[in-house]
Amino acid sequence: MNWPTWQQALIASLASWLIACGLKRWRSTARSSVVIVPAAREFALIAALYSVWRIARKLPLAHDEGAMERAQRIVDLQAALRMPSELELQRWVADIDWLAQASSTAYAVMHVPGLIAFLIWLYWRHRERFPHVRNGLALVTAGCLVLRFVRVAPPRLMPDMGFVDLSAQHGFDLYGPVGTGVSDQFAAMPSIHVAWAAVVSYGIVAASTSTWRWLGLAHVAVTFFVVSATGNHWWLDGIVAVAILAVGLWGDAALRSRRARSSRRAHRARTLGDSGDLSAQTPESSEVGAPIEG
Repeated sequence: MNWPTWQQALIASLASWLIACGLKRWRSTARSSVVIVPAAREFALIAALYSVWRIARKLPLAHDEGAMERAQRIVDLQAALRMPSELELQRWVADIDWLAQASSTAYAVMHVPGLIAFLIWLYWRHRERFPHVRNGLALVTAGCLVLRFVRVAPPRLMPDMGFVDLSAQHGFDLYGPVGTGVSDQFAAMPSIHVAWAAVVSYGIVAASTSTWRWLGLAHVAVTFFVVSATGNHWWLDGIVAVAILAVGLWGDAALRSRRARSSRRAHRARTLGDSGDLSAQTPESSEVGAPIEG
């Protein structure tokens, strides 16, 4: 599937920002400034984030120094922790044609549309939650892009262990030969697919009050399944992504709490200051109205 390029996303971001600035400047009292301006600003931020992600994912393409060795260490660590085998999972999925096709399709097309649909829903239905989740999305994306420079090969590039590129076998040749394609071949750790899916699942559970909101966790669970079954990620790739998101959300919540406390202290100080001024003026008022003796 052809996703928007970083240039297209950047143009969309700039256009949205200009629209927001123009509406705020020339129609500040109109309904558009209340509805369209905030939405345009948020779209500009998300589009800019997407543009940065696309740029960072393309460079470098072919540098694989130490990638295979790190992947082997991940395999050894997972075995020591008695975690399930991605190879056994892939072989089981490959034997069920419809499941293999569904997993390949989900890996290829689910993560970006799913995230966009979630962000639209969250902004429209639970706008007060949007800034916190948006900041979490930005922080986890930035964290994943930084850690990607520690090169790790995905399972599909280790055929000696028995892995195959399940997506390519079912019509989704997403990456092509090493050194080509839409993104870096040796950036398995951490998984941006799982990171974004975790943002969606967290946002649904945190924002919604429905008893069905816990079904939102299925999104990240399914994503974990398909990225491993298709041979694109190790289990630890997803676990690290979720950990980065948790740290980012905690940091954002802590900062927001600190700002709220500072704002409350400042408000109390202003209130006490105003009360003091009124008290100081009271004697003067009584003296002005006092009768003149003698």
